[in-house]
Amino acid sequence: MKSGTESGVKILALSGGVGGAKLALGLARVLPPGALTVVANTADDFEHLGLYIAPDLDTVMYTLAGINDTERGWGLAGESWQCLDALNRLGAERWFQLGDRDLATHIRRSALLREGQNLSAVTAQLCRALDVTVDLLPMSDDPVRTLVDCEEGELPFQHYFVREQCRPRVRGFRFAGQEQARAQPAFLAMLTDPELTAVIICPSNPFVSVDPILGLPGVREALVASPAPVYAVSPIIGDRALKGPAAKMMAELGLPVSAASVAAHYRGLVDTFVMDESDATLAATINEPGMQIMMAPTVMKSLEDRERLAQQLLDRLQDCRP
Repeated sequence: MKSGTESGVKILALSGGVGGAKLALGLARVLPPGALTVVANTADDFEHLGLYIAPDLDTVMYTLAGINDTERGWGLAGESWQCLDALNRLGAERWFQLGDRDLATHIRRSALLREGQNLSAVTAQLCRALDVTVDLLPMSDDPVRTLVDCEEGELPFQHYFVREQCRPRVRGFRFAGQEQARAQPAFLAMLTDPELTAVIICPSNPFVSVDPILGLPGVREALVASPAPVYAVSPIIGDRALKGPAAKMMAELGLPVSAASVAAHYRGLVDTFVMDESDATLAATINEPGMQIMMAPTVMKSLEDRERLAQQLLDRLQDCRP
């Protein structure tokens, strides 16, 4: 099989956690080697128990390695919790679930970061150790942190998402450090690569998974200027999100909970918006200048579902290429 470079295919995928990781895996399985680069959100990252935790990076990495827990949707398969139980007995908080095998990742990452390596280099080393052949990049090596504006005040994202179980009513979001952060260099270089085939925004939460990436200095401008088409897959089907709090957030922000709201959120940036076939009647109501609508089965329950959606995206790209 030809490599991505030899086949002339270069795909850049932007991903949050579980939903994005599913499509990233599908793309990895149908694309030739070397053709896919995944950029993961790192605004969810935080320090816990003295360790650097990167939830979205790890979800994508574990999924691409084939070792993720498909039942829970996060963490590693075959996990145990003895260390966390012991820590709890010693008075440590256990609201953020860190399994014994998962802890090894965070311990190793934290040690390498303390040695002076940046997050990109550490991620590459972890991926090599887990036999992940896809290029997985953090969106930035600089810290960006999502803060959720709630009625109770501003909460760090993991406190809102995990500790509070998304219960507080959302009023908005702030990405601390975003204006000063630099997009990961290889990521930014891909956006300006004339040979880039397409950018695919995975079905991740547009507010807290994708916006942190798009809001990095120079990223949105590079996407608009790039000759490569930009595709976005809706994380909303009907009036609900298949995973995570996107639908709840939309309702609390006063937005209609529908794929149309997601399409409007990506106005001026996305060339093709991908919606689930069950939303066919809604497609006609989307009137975003310059945005085409693609219907596809976007529910990814099985590996075959992920591969099928990935292949349909590639087929659409091939049909549209001159």
